[in-house]
Amino acid sequence: MQDSQVIKQHLIDPEICIRCNTCEATCPVGAVTHDSRNYVVDVEKCNFCMACVAPCPTGSIDIWHTVPRSLAYSLEAQLGWDNLPDELTPEQLAAEGVASDAEPDIEPVAPQLPAAVTGETSFNAAQYGATLPPWSAAHAYTNLYGPKAAEASITATVAGNVRVTEVGRENDTHHIVLDFGALPFPVLEGQSIGIVPPGTDASGRAHHPRQYSIASPRNGERPGYNNISLTVKRVLVDHQGNPVRGVASNYLCDLTPGDTVRVTGPFGTSFLMPNHPRSHIVMICTGTGSAPMRAMTEWRRRLRSSGKFEGGKLMLFFGARTKEELPYFGPLRNLPKDFIDVNLAFSRTPGEPRRYVQDVMRERAADLGILLASPHAYFYVCGLKAMEEGVLLTLRDVAQQAGLSWDTIGAAMKREGRLHLETY
Repeated sequence: MQDSQVIKQHLIDPEICIRCNTCEATCPVGAVTHDSRNYVVDVEKCNFCMACVAPCPTGSIDIWHTVPRSLAYSLEAQLGWDNLPDELTPEQLAAEGVASDAEPDIEPVAPQLPAAVTGETSFNAAQYGATLPPWSAAHAYTNLYGPKAAEASITATVAGNVRVTEVGRENDTHHIVLDFGALPFPVLEGQSIGIVPPGTDASGRAHHPRQYSIASPRNGERPGYNNISLTVKRVLVDHQGNPVRGVASNYLCDLTPGDTVRVTGPFGTSFLMPNHPRSHIVMICTGTGSAPMRAMTEWRRRLRSSGKFEGGKLMLFFGARTKEELPYFGPLRNLPKDFIDVNLAFSRTPGEPRRYVQDVMRERAADLGILLASPHAYFYVCGLKAMEEGVLLTLRDVAQQAGLSWDTIGAAMKREGRLHLETY
């Protein structure tokens, strides 16, 4: 058979993608990669396992084009796209020697949860993340406003912008409130939105949306108002410590009340909180990964104050370099201890040993073991990608110390929507 045998090539729509990194983090074979602009799929590595499709919050990754194998889109070509190319017509396929009745040459492979862990280097934490929401989660509305045309996005007005860390500009984190006026924008705790920065990049192309988790509960930052809040850290260095000016983060942190912002979304159907009475929530986060945790905590607090919810346990493990760099440090300390169990970890406090969220989790292993065994306990992990493996390995060890099989528990939590990972 000729090299022009037809295949279904897996692609990502660059106009819809919000660059959330979910696909790359989820792919078990390393087929997804990215540069500063686009996320793309390597046709030589993709085995059609579909593991990345369900977690994608926008559906931008569920794209399949019929192409001759010899004309498959290269990584270089995909990285240069501003929009998805049209699919080849039957006439174009015929011109390449592809018969009209040719079947795609693919063999789908079902994704598998990792088997027994034989060593830390083989532990793939992302494979344990649930793609289903808790069974009692409220219905999430998604993709109400999209990025494909200017009229498809929505304009929000900045109602407030305050710094929520004590340090200076180099570790500057802001709490930003966006008001949507009369335009409907229903959201749930755990969802995210896309922010479209104004202007163009170095190549003269319009900026793509950047994803930010919502930090306010479903009835608004101010109850009864059509508004939401975000937790945004000003980015001035990259993960390697090199100087870089984050386009969207600096734009957002510099906004003042009355400014307007282009918004897309909302996004997300799985990282949602349970709503049934006596359900427990364990929140593990670093830095601005606290945004969805703040939303969940505040919704539970409002329900509790109204007497409308018979709540279960709330447990928070929150890490930062110092307390001055930890967002919402003051308000956190004022929450009632019988409402939420707060555990803080600081890795750069002068004169003290480094402590990370995993260290504090191990100290609370007895309590976490009980929650891991409960079908009504839900675990949420949000923060830098580097924390994901350490946190999951700690949960594995906690389960084993409690006499539980991590393979059994991990599979059940994934299947029942009780373990959610959102790292970047």
